[in-house]
This record gives sequence, structure tokens and C-alpha cells, in this order.
Amino acid sequence: MIRVLVADDQQLVRMGLRMLCESAGDVRVVGEAADGVEAVALTGRLGPDVVLMDLRMPGLDGAAATERIVAAHPSTRVLALTTFGDDDHLYPALAAGACGFLLKSAPPGDLLDAVRKAVAGGTPFSQEVLGRLVGRAVSVRAVADPGDLTPREREVLALVAAGLSNQEIAARLHVGVTTVKTHVAALLAKTDCSNRVRLAVFAVRAGLASG
Repeated sequence: MIRVLVADDQQLVRMGLRMLCESAGDVRVVGEAADGVEAVALTGRLGPDVVLMDLRMPGLDGAAATERIVAAHPSTRVLALTTFGDDDHLYPALAAGACGFLLKSAPPGDLLDAVRKAVAGGTPFSQEVLGRLVGRAVSVRAVADPGDLTPREREVLALVAAGLSNQEIAARLHVGVTTVKTHVAALLAKTDCSNRVRLAVFAVRAGLASG
């Protein structure tokens, strides 16, 4: 059972997310937070697997709350929820350690899939959000020579950019999970990216993302 904490300052949004999560047999909402301070406190108390984090909240915003949660509870995955107008909040959340970004307008099934991918170590994000990140990407070094990457590393990079977890990449390429982890580690080192989200942005900027 995937344990989820919902953090959003709008009660109706929290109720909707709770109903959606609890409609799935493998996801359960263990708590709700109306602001960043409460989200941090409840994460420490409840130990959720995933926090669905609104980025615009009064007091402590979603990015700041994400940074505190990731620092204190590295096993908890934070999935940022955003709207098209939230660009200024996306970048701080990325730097804070959010594992992915999803639009609030995303289909219900996409949100549930994103929660599952987050727990599996993937990097779930809406393609629209990725496009906006690429347009104003920060702190990602450009590839001077794409030849630095091996053909297999390019394959793995494209699948990371598609939001697949290590397990899903291993199944797609018919290799072991340990092998995938080794390739991802090499990609992070070669591209100077600090996490999978930045690696995905890097892939698109380098023209190596599929689709």
C-alpha cells in the first residue's frame, strides 16, 4: 500500500485528491496539510511514501516545504503539483529535490501513475511541464559533445526523460536493474546533473529525449 500525504491550501482540492487516491486499491491517503509548515510536521509524524505538494501555499510555500522534507526524510518522495502559471515556483521546487511535477489538470489516471512511479524511483512529470522547464532551464550544463555518451547511455537517458523508473527501464531494455543503476550513475556524472529530473531536462536540451 502506497501511503500518501496531500498538501494543498484549498480544501476542495485536498478532498478531490483524497477521493482519487482512495479510489485506487494500492494508494491510501494518511494525512492532509493546508500549508507547508503542516506538511513538514505531518511528514515527520506519519512517514508517507509520497507527498503530493501544492507549490503555492501561504506561509511556508511548497518549494521550501519540499526542501525541508527531502533533507529530513530522504526516503519520502515529493511530487509537486502545479498549474501553467507556476513557473517561478517550479525551479525552486526542482532545486529543493522534488522528484517530479504534475499539472493539476492532468487526467486522474496520470496522477495515480505518477504516484506509483515516484515510489518506484521514477521521475514522473507532465510533458507540458517539462517543455516549460526546458524553455527556461537553469543549472544544467549543455552537452558540448553528445559523443561523450555511449549508445546504451543514450537509450537509458531517453527512457529517464520519459519518466520511467529503473525497473521499467530494465524491463524495456532486457537488462538487470543493477545495470540500469550503473548507467544512470554514469549519466549523472557525465552531465553534471544532481538528480533524475535535471537529467530529463538535460536530455531534452541535448535532443536525446524520445518523442
